[in-house]
Amino acid sequence: MDLTSESTTAAVVESFTDTADPRLREILQELVPHLHDFVRKVRLTLPEWEAAIDFLTAVGQKCDANRQEFILLSDVLGISMLAETINGQEAGTESTVLGPFHVVASPERENGDSIDLIGGADPCVVTGRVLGTDGTPLAGATVDVWQCSEDGFYDVQQPDVQPLGNGRGLFHTDADGRFAFRTVVPSHYPIPTDGPVGKLLLATGRHPFRPAHIHFIAAAPAHRTLTTHIFVAGSPYLDSDAVFAVKKSLIADFTEVDDPEQARRHGVENPFKSASIDLVLEPDHVG
Repeated sequence: MDLTSESTTAAVVESFTDTADPRLREILQELVPHLHDFVRKVRLTLPEWEAAIDFLTAVGQKCDANRQEFILLSDVLGISMLAETINGQEAGTESTVLGPFHVVASPERENGDSIDLIGGADPCVVTGRVLGTDGTPLAGATVDVWQCSEDGFYDVQQPDVQPLGNGRGLFHTDADGRFAFRTVVPSHYPIPTDGPVGKLLLATGRHPFRPAHIHFIAAAPAHRTLTTHIFVAGSPYLDSDAVFAVKKSLIADFTEVDDPEQARRHGVENPFKSASIDLVLEPDHVG
């Protein structure tokens, strides 16, 4: 076989012909030509190829049980958001990125509990419903919630400051599809910059900041699982999120409430902030 810069691509594509899994075969045979075209177009040098290998190796070495640098890389390249968008719901609440700080098992909490375990200065009550696209309340749905502190850090980033599980909770909706929890208004914050992804942002002159937000994963039987955020209206970086995840429909007002009776009922200091969101799930047969 006499391979050239052009014929190599066809040879590699052909090598996957006998792949048993048809979807894997399709993906590999589509991926290879794009990768090869890129190498040819930019005329990738050997030192650049070696630098790319070193970079990807460093990304993998930065991953651990609490940090997923490959997700972070996917985020800053816009791939996470693109994948979420093309796989998102046709109706219902829009999805957005998972992010690198989700944990497998958030602590189970009762509706109305606080996920703020360190006593933040800007209390907030978040209420919401999980609904089907026809407006039917979805009782017993799970709502997995996580957020950073009002100083802009997740619990896993500050193990000596925040107890594990701070800013996290797994809730179940009531008979009317409702859920509620107490928290603090999160801050905008920088994504981690102490690894290879941070070096990439520095080298390209990009800032690392995300606007303030709260993460949600809502799930119910016979419905598609939804991964989304609510973004704090007025937060810095709404127009330049480092991971390209902001959608207008997900921006929510965190309204100040000055009502001692409501504050007493929710178990927070007065005044406090209040936000609400409906998480609308498609039936799982849609799409």
